[in-house]
Amino acid sequence: MLKINPAEVKTNLLHSYLLGSVAPRPIAFASTIDKNGVPNLSPFSFFNVFSAKPPIAIFSPARSGRTGEHKHTFENIKEIPEVVINVVNYDLVQQASLTSTEYPKGVNEFEKAGLTAISSEMIKPFRVKESPVQMECKVRDVIELSNEPGSGNLIICEILLMHIDEKILDANGTIDPDKIDLVARMGGNWYLRASGNAKFEIPKPIGTMGIGVDSIPQNIRNSKILTGNNLGALGNVEKLPTKDVVESFRNSDIYKSLGELNSEEKKHSAAKQLLDKNMSAEAWKILLS
Repeated sequence: MLKINPAEVKTNLLHSYLLGSVAPRPIAFASTIDKNGVPNLSPFSFFNVFSAKPPIAIFSPARSGRTGEHKHTFENIKEIPEVVINVVNYDLVQQASLTSTEYPKGVNEFEKAGLTAISSEMIKPFRVKESPVQMECKVRDVIELSNEPGSGNLIICEILLMHIDEKILDANGTIDPDKIDLVARMGGNWYLRASGNAKFEIPKPIGTMGIGVDSIPQNIRNSKILTGNNLGALGNVEKLPTKDVVESFRNSDIYKSLGELNSEEKKHSAAKQLLDKNMSAEAWKILLS
């Protein structure tokens, strides 16, 4: 494997390895304002939420890797410790990219990107009207990691008020991943559209105790067909099906649709088909038949 010692490579090369490795990353569309009331809008993919009570978001406007200068977002927050974090979805991604341009201080990125600035209710910076979720935040702390070019500055924000477009909610009042249609940053110029076929579902092991991969019979664990993901799904069941359940399954339509399962290889292939559809219980019945 390629070994990278951060102390021995150029910052821009290390930066590219980090961005390519730690991805996809959500994008914070951060809106700030300076002491003279001039707004600034900029996207950041060094961003995430870290707590629900209190609700905390952290993003990092890093120093320029070329000049070592701070971003206008950082300078504004030092003057007015407030920020609106607006999420970026597919409808906004080109405009968000445009606002990452290093315009001179005082240029209004809302106007440059053709976005609508609307007043916040609890803080001074403006919200992005077009964003489906807007979070008004006060800045609790700013941690400067170093004075070197490329170094980050952790902006620790407490969310005071959220604004959520009702159009992105499902019938239960929760956010629908397809309706919000979020995007995320990868390495280089690449983005990810986090909806449609790009998303998949894995049931959370909440309130359950999976048997673990170490409890899977050796012949299954050493399968040349089943992947690590497949074994993880098999290890997430709480108990194995009984012999009676396995025998009964032989008469099911699912079992019959899989064809002749007269070898271990065919059983493993059939089980993989079911595991890829999140049908772990049925896959176990095939493997133990």
